[in-house]
Amino acid sequence: MTDFLHVACAHCNTTNRVARARLGEGATCGKCKRALLPGRPIELTTANFDRQVAASELPLVVDFWAPWCGPCRMMAPAYEEAAARLAPRVRLGKLDTEAEPEIAGRFAIRSIPTLVAFRDGREIARQSGALSTPQLMQWIDAHVPQD
Repeated sequence: MTDFLHVACAHCNTTNRVARARLGEGATCGKCKRALLPGRPIELTTANFDRQVAASELPLVVDFWAPWCGPCRMMAPAYEEAAARLAPRVRLGKLDTEAEPEIAGRFAIRSIPTLVAFRDGREIARQSGALSTPQLMQWIDAHVPQD
């Protein structure tokens, strides 16, 4: 295990090299100076999805959702809470499948909400259906490896 991690900035997509021991100390992006791990879900789009998935060594859990989806809206507060609780060891992101259908298609998203966990650019776990905060935390703990 190295002492440094590469983390893509949620704001400008610049890859930053961060000391593993300092992740929880409010690391900021070297380019835009904003928080690297803001403690809330990252909004993912076609413009930043591949970079956020592949350029960061921290796990990323993506919520594939849509604004019209009732279960998605019900799960949103739990997802926000989980993002705050899991930072800095896991990043959470949200992808609107209505706005970004090509990415949803690439990952064969058939129902929403669907959670997909990525590690080192690869899908490692998937879960469909809305989860409460305890269920979400339990699923992430069970499926996202810890360093």
